[in-house]
Amino acid sequence: MTTAASIPDLNMILRLPEVRAATGLSCATIYRRIGMGLLTKPIHLGARAVGWPAREVAALNRARIAGKSNEEVRALVSMLLTARLTPDVDA
Repeated sequence: MTTAASIPDLNMILRLPEVRAATGLSCATIYRRIGMGLLTKPIHLGARAVGWPAREVAALNRARIAGKSNEEVRALVSMLLTARLTPDVDA
């Protein structure tokens, strides 16, 4: 049964433990995939804190579930990183 509390807010910033839980990947694999262009780079939250936009993690999970190739996932990562430069801002 899905409750409102179990549905993630796609505007959240996920820290590494949450990304690990959402993807099922280890820390080493997460950073390896970043290096391979298969996962977006984290954003800096402070001097020693990083996180990933939940929207990006969800999009990459959907791509993997859909069976997208590594090349298709790299294209998605590139698109997601480009989208960060022009965020939607509600005035």
